[in-house]
Parts: sequence; structure tokens; C-alpha cells
Amino acid sequence: MLDADSAQPEESFFEMTVRIPDIYSTGQFGLSIEIFPPKTSEGDDSLRQTLCELAPFKPAFVSCTYGAGGSTSKRTVEWCQEIQSGYGLPATAHFTCVGGTREQLVEWLQYAWSAGIRNIMALRGDAPVGQAEFRRTEGGLNYANELVALIRERFPEMGIGVAGYPEKHPTAPSFEVDFQNLVRKIKTGADAVFTQLFFDNSRFFRFRDLLQRERLGVPVVPGIMPITEFARIQRITAMCGAVIPSSLASRLEAAKQDKLAQSEIGVEFAIAQCRELIDQGVPGIHLYCLNKSQACQWILEALGLGL
Repeated sequence: MLDADSAQPEESFFEMTVRIPDIYSTGQFGLSIEIFPPKTSEGDDSLRQTLCELAPFKPAFVSCTYGAGGSTSKRTVEWCQEIQSGYGLPATAHFTCVGGTREQLVEWLQYAWSAGIRNIMALRGDAPVGQAEFRRTEGGLNYANELVALIRERFPEMGIGVAGYPEKHPTAPSFEVDFQNLVRKIKTGADAVFTQLFFDNSRFFRFRDLLQRERLGVPVVPGIMPITEFARIQRITAMCGAVIPSSLASRLEAAKQDKLAQSEIGVEFAIAQCRELIDQGVPGIHLYCLNKSQACQWILEALGLGL
């Protein structure tokens, strides 16, 4: 049982927290950064250093992921509180349908609200370890659009982001089915779409154009993960379904014995990718930083963002 009373924030949290719809309604470029709760005290210290190094770029918000089956649910809120109180940056807490009844989901949302969190990234969530596929908890929710509806019903002032997949969710039967699922999330009350990582901008532009034709009026923010290690990005893309262009994969494969060269290739590619996206008018960039700052710093400095 989460103790909402223990999460009561300072008054200043309520004053400074910016909601997702407020960020993109101004027309200003919205940089956002995604982190995850570390598992060790050393990881905590490293993440704090990362946040110190990235805070000067003035991200519009920092999002914190939510472990499989809610395994980091309390830590997610604690890190969001630290982001807001320690770095003066709005935070967005990830939240999923996994492992909770409707009442338990509301309880967690109240805990987050009482902690001063005003933005949620609403996700269905992946199946817990040892479970082959997602299964609804008895008394719980099946889909992310149901979670969006629950948040809108019980916490109407909460800013809500949702995930979009330019290359289809790996478990969806088709791109068209996945796209209509996204449309339902938006119509239910999502304020913005943040995409899964991708490396082919043409797929993002196709995805964005299809959404614009639906006249849903929400920003579509591309998610970018700089490649710093080829083997790691291969594991990640195998799970999320993103495709690495053959020309990029060939360069990385040729440098597989040289981690520095891999990082240089990956950062160079990400800079070019972001430049094209910005030139085409994206409302922001969502950087998956993997709790490390150097690659993101290089990219942001090259783009002249934030500083």
C-alpha cells in the first residue's frame, strides 16, 4: 500500500510544475529527456551527475520510467520529486496498467498527485518477467486508452503523454491496427504523442502525416536514442521493432571492436537525424539518454539547443 501522506510536496512544487499541454501550446521547441530509476546507490549518484550535466540545456521536462509490473513504482515518484525539487525541472512519471486493479491504479495516481507530479506517460506496459504476454489483472485495465480515460476521469488536470510507434508496436497485428489504437488514446484525452525510438526519419514523417490527417490536434514528438554501443542498440531494437538502416548498421558493424568509434558514428547519425526533424518542424525532441549524459550533451551542443 502506498502512503500518499508521506509524499506531500512542498508548495513550490505545485507552483513550478508545468503540464505537458502547456509546454507545446506556446509554440516553443520542447526538449525532453527520459531516464530510468537506477538499481544501486552508485547508479543513483551517476544519474544525479547526468541530471546536473543535462539540466543546463533547460529540458521542458524529464520523464522517469516505471518498471515492469510496477517494480519501480515508488522509486519513479521519488525520482520525479527529486527532479523537480533538486533540479527545478518539471517531471513526467511513466505509469502502466500492469499488475493493478482499477482501485490500485487510482491509489498510485493519488500518490503521484500528492507528490506534486502533474504529468503522466500513460502506457499499457509490457508483460512482467516470466509472463509470455500481457494479461489484464482481474479488476484492472486492458489497454492504454483505458488508462488515459481513468486519469482524465479522476485527475482531469493531469498532463498526459502517450506512446506512438512509427514502425508499429511489436505485438500489434498490423500497422493499421496499432495506429487506430493510438487514435483511440488521443481521442480519450492524451495531450501529446512521444514516439518509440527510430532511425529512419521517413517512417516518422509518414506516421506524423497520417496523424495530422486525423485532425486530432496533438503534438507528435520524435523519440531519439543515440547509439553508443552497437550490441546494446541491437538488443533494444529487437525488443521494440525499430529498424536500423543498413548503411548505418554496416558502419557500426565495421567498428564493432572500437566502442569509441561506435559512439562517434551513433552521435553523428543522431545529430543529422535531429537536424532534419527540426528542419521539418517537429515540436520537440524526446531523448532517451539511458542515464548517461555525454552523447546527449554532444548532440544538444551541436544542435545549439537549450544553452
